[in-house]
Amino acid sequence: MKLLTTTATAMALLANSVAADGDLVIYHWFEYMPAELLEKFTSETGINVTMDTYDSNEAMLASLKAGGMGTYDVAVPGDYMVAIMANEGLLDNINDGELSNKGNIAQAWANPSFDPGRVHSIPYQWGSTSFSVNIEDYDGDINTTDILFNPPAELSGKINMLDSQGEVMALASLHMGIPQCSNDRAQLQALNDMLQNAKQHWASFNSDTAREVLVSGDVSVGMIYDGFSAKAREDRPSITYAFPTQGYVVWMDNVVLLKDAPNRDNALKFMDFMLEPENIAAVSNYARYGLGVTGAEEFLDPALASLPEANPPATAGAGAFVAVCDEATQAVYDQIWTNLKN
Repeated sequence: MKLLTTTATAMALLANSVAADGDLVIYHWFEYMPAELLEKFTSETGINVTMDTYDSNEAMLASLKAGGMGTYDVAVPGDYMVAIMANEGLLDNINDGELSNKGNIAQAWANPSFDPGRVHSIPYQWGSTSFSVNIEDYDGDINTTDILFNPPAELSGKINMLDSQGEVMALASLHMGIPQCSNDRAQLQALNDMLQNAKQHWASFNSDTAREVLVSGDVSVGMIYDGFSAKAREDRPSITYAFPTQGYVVWMDNVVLLKDAPNRDNALKFMDFMLEPENIAAVSNYARYGLGVTGAEEFLDPALASLPEANPPATAGAGAFVAVCDEATQAVYDQIWTNLKN
């Protein structure tokens, strides 16, 4: 099997060479797919796999729009990004009968608002985004978004944020108690001001090493995905995942069929492969997230059911998906994000 991690630019240059029969080109999140599972896919189908990775939904979208379309066969965007990609014409339709295992999709994920009828996608993994705290460094209440946006003095300068616009902005809106897609000028100004003030207390924006910087002690607080935090806790037991009373972000990642996929038939074979309960369970066992396929229970690590990162306490606020804003409103949020990153 050929399993490569390359830059999107290099992948674009390889587009013509990978379009032959027997190949599949995947655009995927970092550290989220066990290599053994791709080896199994190749063994069963004879299809060679090339995989490139990204660290945020927004980075994936930008890369595809900058020349990646026609290079990749499938990608793995989050819920809100599926809707955005569909609206921008970046996704192909999955026709009736093209997926023999479509009936394995759990009812709860069979008709999501971001892809009604699963026209473009299949479920992959689901979980939450919040933050974790090394309780060796801080013994106060961690279940509040103040930890990120108005931190106590002992945590100032020791916070890593995900480099993920959708999730940072959603969590910030929950912190302030305002709608995610507000068009109220006063609320938007207050959001911008709050983030600019909070930024002074942050050490970094980093997604792909969000676990490592917590485990190493480089930071005491890190915005993080629940499965990533579970892995961090295995390495350093004092790392504790927070469920803020103000709420937290929930998400569902999905495998989508990209428009102009050079290996469309192989993409569908891969999607069918990921709808097999044993195969998607292998991802959950590796990544420590939930799944959206029925019949997988017998293949799952029993420890997943009792992970503290997957079991919000009664005091937790409500989970919220990242909202998709209209174009004009999104432009304002994009500017707030640009201001934050500069």
